[in-house]
Amino acid sequence: MPRLYPESPVVGVGAVIVRNGQVLLVRRANPPLQGEWSLPGGALELGEKLRDGIAREVKEETGLEVEVGPVLDVVDSIFPDGDGRPQYHYVLIDYFCHLHTGTPVAGSDASELRWARPDELATLSLRPVTIEVIRKAFDLDLDNSNS
Repeated sequence: MPRLYPESPVVGVGAVIVRNGQVLLVRRANPPLQGEWSLPGGALELGEKLRDGIAREVKEETGLEVEVGPVLDVVDSIFPDGDGRPQYHYVLIDYFCHLHTGTPVAGSDASELRWARPDELATLSLRPVTIEVIRKAFDLDLDNSNS
Protein backbone atom coordinates (compact mmCIF):
# COMPACT_ATOMS: atom_id res chain seq x y z
CA MET A 1 0.00 0.00 0.00
CA PRO A 2 1.39 3.41 -0.87
CA ARG A 3 2.25 5.73 2.01
CA LEU A 4 1.75 8.86 -0.11
CA TYR A 5 -2.01 9.48 -0.53
CA PRO A 6 -2.95 6.07 0.92
CA GLU A 7 -6.42 4.61 0.47
CA SER A 8 -6.59 3.88 4.21
CA PRO A 9 -4.44 4.71 7.26
CA VAL A 10 -1.05 3.02 7.55
CA VAL A 11 -0.28 1.29 10.87
CA GLY A 12 3.01 2.52 12.31
CA VAL A 13 4.97 1.63 15.43
CA GLY A 14 7.30 3.81 17.49
CA ALA A 15 9.81 3.08 20.24
CA VAL A 16 10.56 5.19 23.28
CA ILE A 17 13.94 3.96 24.49
CA VAL A 18 15.12 5.53 27.76
CA ARG A 19 18.67 5.12 29.05
CA ASN A 20 20.32 7.03 31.90
CA GLY A 21 17.59 9.67 31.95
CA GLN A 22 17.75 10.28 28.19
CA VAL A 23 15.58 9.21 25.24
CA LEU A 24 16.87 8.04 21.87
CA LEU A 25 15.77 10.20 18.94
CA VAL A 26 16.27 9.84 15.20
CA ARG A 27 16.45 12.58 12.59
CA ARG A 28 14.13 11.42 9.81
CA ALA A 29 15.77 10.93 6.40
CA ASN A 30 12.45 10.63 4.50
CA PRO A 31 9.06 12.39 4.33
CA PRO A 32 6.74 13.16 5.95
CA LEU A 33 9.03 14.36 8.79
CA GLN A 34 12.24 14.56 6.75
CA GLY A 35 14.92 16.44 8.68
CA GLU A 36 12.95 16.47 11.94
CA TRP A 37 13.69 14.67 15.19
CA SER A 38 11.32 11.85 16.07
CA LEU A 39 11.11 8.46 17.74
CA PRO A 40 12.58 5.40 16.04
CA GLY A 41 9.91 3.42 14.24
CA GLY A 42 8.07 2.91 11.00
CA ALA A 43 5.32 1.09 9.18
CA LEU A 44 4.15 -2.38 10.08
CA GLU A 45 4.61 -4.95 7.32
CA LEU A 46 1.80 -7.19 6.11
CA GLY A 47 1.58 -10.32 8.30
CA GLU A 48 3.90 -8.85 10.95
CA LYS A 49 2.91 -8.72 14.61
CA LEU A 50 3.15 -5.32 16.31
CA ARG A 51 5.93 -6.24 18.74
CA ASP A 52 7.96 -7.89 15.98
CA GLY A 53 7.48 -4.78 13.84
CA ILE A 54 8.79 -2.38 16.45
CA ALA A 55 11.80 -4.59 17.20
CA ARG A 56 12.57 -4.80 13.46
CA GLU A 57 12.15 -1.05 12.90
CA VAL A 58 14.41 -0.18 15.86
CA LYS A 59 17.08 -2.58 14.57
CA GLU A 60 16.87 -1.16 11.03
CA GLU A 61 16.94 2.50 12.10
CA THR A 62 19.34 2.37 15.03
CA GLY A 63 21.21 -0.96 15.03
CA LEU A 64 19.88 -1.66 18.52
CA GLU A 65 18.08 -4.70 19.83
CA VAL A 66 15.29 -3.92 22.28
CA GLU A 67 12.90 -5.68 24.57
CA VAL A 68 9.46 -4.35 23.69
CA GLY A 69 7.51 -3.25 26.74
CA PRO A 70 4.02 -1.81 27.23
CA VAL A 71 2.06 0.42 24.87
CA LEU A 72 2.41 4.06 25.89
CA ASP A 73 -0.10 5.59 23.51
CA VAL A 74 -1.94 5.25 20.20
CA VAL A 75 -2.02 8.46 18.15
CA ASP A 76 -3.20 9.79 14.81
CA SER A 77 -0.55 11.28 12.56
CA ILE A 78 -2.22 12.95 9.57
CA PHE A 79 -0.44 15.25 7.15
CA PRO A 80 -2.84 17.08 4.80
CA ASP A 81 -1.69 18.58 1.51
CA GLY A 82 -2.45 22.14 0.40
CA ASP A 83 -5.99 21.13 -0.59
CA GLY A 84 -6.68 19.45 2.75
CA ARG A 85 -6.46 15.88 1.38
CA PRO A 86 -4.56 13.40 3.59
CA GLN A 87 -1.15 13.18 1.94
CA TYR A 88 0.05 10.85 4.72
CA HIS A 89 -2.13 9.17 7.35
CA TYR A 90 -0.64 6.95 10.05
CA VAL A 91 -2.10 5.37 13.16
CA LEU A 92 0.95 5.12 15.44
CA ILE A 93 1.30 2.71 18.34
CA ASP A 94 4.14 3.83 20.60
CA TYR A 95 5.84 1.32 22.90
CA PHE A 96 8.15 1.70 25.85
CA CYS A 97 11.25 -0.31 24.91
CA HIS A 98 14.22 -1.44 26.98
CA LEU A 99 17.66 -1.38 25.39
CA HIS A 100 18.99 -4.93 25.13
CA THR A 101 22.18 -4.80 23.04
CA GLY A 102 23.94 -2.90 20.31
CA THR A 103 25.64 0.38 19.53
CA PRO A 104 23.42 3.12 18.08
CA VAL A 105 24.11 3.74 14.38
CA ALA A 106 21.80 5.62 12.02
CA GLY A 107 20.20 3.30 9.46
CA SER A 108 18.73 4.13 6.06
CA ASP A 109 15.59 5.86 7.39
CA ALA A 110 17.54 8.05 9.85
CA SER A 111 20.18 10.65 8.99
CA GLU A 112 21.41 10.83 12.60
CA LEU A 113 20.71 9.66 16.13
CA ARG A 114 21.03 11.33 19.50
CA TRP A 115 20.21 10.83 23.16
CA ALA A 116 18.24 13.75 24.61
CA ARG A 117 17.41 14.81 28.15
CA PRO A 118 13.82 15.78 29.02
CA ASP A 119 14.82 19.46 29.30
CA GLU A 120 16.13 19.41 25.69
CA LEU A 121 12.94 18.13 24.05
CA ALA A 122 11.33 21.53 23.49
CA THR A 123 14.46 22.83 21.74
CA LEU A 124 14.46 19.99 19.18
CA SER A 125 11.19 21.00 17.46
CA LEU A 126 9.54 17.70 18.30
CA ARG A 127 5.83 17.42 17.64
CA PRO A 128 3.81 18.01 20.85
CA VAL A 129 2.31 14.51 20.70
CA THR A 130 5.85 13.06 20.57
CA ILE A 131 6.92 15.03 23.63
CA GLU A 132 3.80 13.82 25.45
CA VAL A 133 4.50 10.13 24.76
CA ILE A 134 8.17 10.59 25.77
CA ARG A 135 7.07 12.12 29.07
CA LYS A 136 4.82 9.10 29.68
CA ALA A 137 7.86 6.87 29.19
CA PHE A 138 9.97 8.92 31.60
CA ASP A 139 7.16 8.69 34.18
CA LEU A 140 6.97 4.92 33.68
CA ASP A 141 10.76 4.60 33.89
CA LEU A 142 10.83 6.59 37.15
CA ASP A 143 8.04 4.43 38.56
CA ASN A 144 9.96 1.25 37.66
CA SER A 145 13.27 2.52 39.04
CA ASN A 146 11.65 3.07 42.46
CA SER A 147 10.40 -0.52 42.69
